Amino acid sequence: MIEKNQGTRNSHLDSFWSKSSEELLHELNAKESGISENEANLRITKYGPNRLKEKNSSSAYLLFFNQFKNPITLILIAAAVLSSLLQDRTDAIIILLIVVISSCLGFWQEYGASNAVARLLKMVQVTVTVIRDDHEIAVSTESIVPGDVVVLSAGDIIPADCILLNSQELFVDEAAFTGESYPVEKQKGKLETNTPLSKRSNTLFMGSSVISGKATALVIATGLNTEFGKISARLRNNAPETEFERGIKKFGFLLMQITLILILVIFALNVFLHKPVLDSFLFSLALAVGLTPQLLPVIITVNLSTGAKKMAAQKVIVKRLSAIENFGSMNILCSDKTGTITQGKVKLYKAFDINDTENERVSNYALFNAALQTGFKNPIDAAIITGLKSEGQQLPAILDEIPYDFIRRRLSILVELQGFKMITKGAFQEILAICNQVQTGSDSIEPLTSELKQTLMQLYEQYSRKGYRTLGICWKTTTTNSISKEEESSMIFLGFVTFFDPPKESAIAAINNLNSLGVKLKIITGDNALVAESLAKQVGIETPIVVTGSSLRGTSSEALATKVLQADIFAEVEPSQKEQIILALKKTGQVVGFMGDGINDASALHAADVGISVDTAVDVAKEAADLVLMDQDLDVLANGIKEGRRTFANTMKYIFMATSANFGNMFSMAGASLLLPFLPLLPKQILLTNLLTDVPETTIATDNVDEEYIKKPHRIDIGFIKKFMFIFGLLSSVFDYCTFAVLILVLKANEQQFQTGWFLESVVSAALIVLVVRTRLPFFKSKPSKALLFSNLIVISFVLLLPLSLLGDIFSFVRLPFQFYVYMVLIVAVYVFTADFVKRWFYKKMASGY
Repeated sequence: MIEKNQGTRNSHLDSFWSKSSEELLHELNAKESGISENEANLRITKYGPNRLKEKNSSSAYLLFFNQFKNPITLILIAAAVLSSLLQDRTDAIIILLIVVISSCLGFWQEYGASNAVARLLKMVQVTVTVIRDDHEIAVSTESIVPGDVVVLSAGDIIPADCILLNSQELFVDEAAFTGESYPVEKQKGKLETNTPLSKRSNTLFMGSSVISGKATALVIATGLNTEFGKISARLRNNAPETEFERGIKKFGFLLMQITLILILVIFALNVFLHKPVLDSFLFSLALAVGLTPQLLPVIITVNLSTGAKKMAAQKVIVKRLSAIENFGSMNILCSDKTGTITQGKVKLYKAFDINDTENERVSNYALFNAALQTGFKNPIDAAIITGLKSEGQQLPAILDEIPYDFIRRRLSILVELQGFKMITKGAFQEILAICNQVQTGSDSIEPLTSELKQTLMQLYEQYSRKGYRTLGICWKTTTTNSISKEEESSMIFLGFVTFFDPPKESAIAAINNLNSLGVKLKIITGDNALVAESLAKQVGIETPIVVTGSSLRGTSSEALATKVLQADIFAEVEPSQKEQIILALKKTGQVVGFMGDGINDASALHAADVGISVDTAVDVAKEAADLVLMDQDLDVLANGIKEGRRTFANTMKYIFMATSANFGNMFSMAGASLLLPFLPLLPKQILLTNLLTDVPETTIATDNVDEEYIKKPHRIDIGFIKKFMFIFGLLSSVFDYCTFAVLILVLKANEQQFQTGWFLESVVSAALIVLVVRTRLPFFKSKPSKALLFSNLIVISFVLLLPLSLLGDIFSFVRLPFQFYVYMVLIVAVYVFTADFVKRWFYKKMASGY
């Protein structure tokens, strides 16, 4: 939790919505020009950082002790302690030492992974604009303190509970608190003490976001003292499990159940055959540790964090590690066209009137509207200013404005220009809808007849077909120095402003690259269908299927699924329809990514299997995304997808290795326990086997992945893993029994010789079979990573030398005749080549399409 001093509520928090902003400024010893930087530093000491969870300095210790939370490991430790009290302290110490070393191995891997991810997340921190020392500066949300004055505009996440000081056409999304998705209007004021949360129109709550308008607000409460903090346990639930996480969890439980049942059976058999009870118990527990995939969570975390670091090198920052697996499985990507398909550098083409003639008044009014508005900054306004403003040009004074929002899709300003003039710019259809007159000449204004309306529509369609984004401009004279939304009516249509955002030269190659990776790109845009179709043809889609937002309304779920699958482009889409499109695609069984950077993209980002945003996105989009691109380019995305698939592949390699080896060992141990009058391996030998086979597998995240695997998306298939486990587990057991036969029938081995011989064959074969299982190709055609190869060679060398050393005596190993090594090399070689043949047969016959 947050600092201790945040547990005490302050007097200014009590019913602050019922106090005036002046009272609260006085209580907090603040002013509208902001507090000083020194004062902010003092207050963060008093109130604590603005976060809902404390950055736990003891997290490393907790992570270390979490390595021991496996119930079987705890029982094994307790049994080893009991063993030391009853008989062999040396063996008990060895067992405990191996458990600690194995846990340290897991801790070292996981701690390094978590630190790497933390460093990456710092690259995409959300900031907020505050007024300090009478200047606007950007600070991290954690640095906000009560008394700060924050400056908010469309797209900002509200960083703390605040009271409004000033606002203009401010609409806020408070769905997390009220459950209502429709934006709530906020205004400065003073309310009754008993006003319910949903009616506090003068208050901004931490965790909500600005949909439209602008405001300055006084921070009242931070961290756990906010409304968000009070319900943080509910709001900070873990993100929904991905398909991969659900599959791994389900399979892990299944494998542990099978293992524990067999362990109990093996223990019962050993007791029944009059073997020492304590030795049998320790043997069974050690076997349980050796056979359960206890490193699976660590391996997955390490693989994902390694993948995240590699993706960061490709300019893709991972915010949610589990999303990497979905990223690799993604087969449909929905994206806006701006900045991905197009250059994202909007340029003004032409400002003209109803006569298709460039018009100075149209240019000036468009410039006034773009340059004087103080709300959400956007590329359209920047293009107008760059294209139309001349050096030294004087602009009129702005008196009032109605900021842009995604419902009206227009922006109005009021200027003093030969009286009071209201100038409105926006989407052509929205502008046309509020006009009843049209300017046909410099001083000529006529009623907007159906014929003139048709002329305007023809011009709009003409420029749209050529790929130009076309906005409308209108105006009217007012008698007051303020305006409201209601006054956006009975206006005079003045002309058009057209823009072009040419496609990137790399767009065609990038789209083909995505297609070659099995990812279908679908473009979602608010632009009209004609512009969207023109763009599609420019990037190589010869006969694009364009679906408009209006055609999706009222469509049945079955028809919608068909439409969204067939469409190449969704045009004239309302923000609320983006989520509808994503969910419809997911219902058809697709793994869907959505790339968005806008104010209204948050719900679609949440709905997608993989939410992707960019570093320049508005806060609310960046916060909702799973991945953040540092460069808004499809090539960057394609490289990220490849890294995601490499991560998925390496995770699956460990699963295949661990499950097949574990299942084979269960059969081998069960048979050996029945056939032999002694334990086939001592508990300490089993744990050492487990430790040595774990060492190479911790390097699997560094392994190379065959290019053939990367070319298409893959999804976890539990049925496929079960088949692999049974077939390769049984194959492993066959060669274990071959080793048993050599040791018992040929070499007439005693207890220690048998245990030493099986230990050697088991570890050496497990190390080499890793190199077979890691690829679908013949093992000699696929090059492993240096870390994986060398770690296996080191383990094999260590194992072969172990019986000859003093350490071998501690583990009760003995020297074996040279004849055994000849047989072992033969058995292992046949096993490797047989496994390689069975693997290729398996992928061809039993797992085609996986």
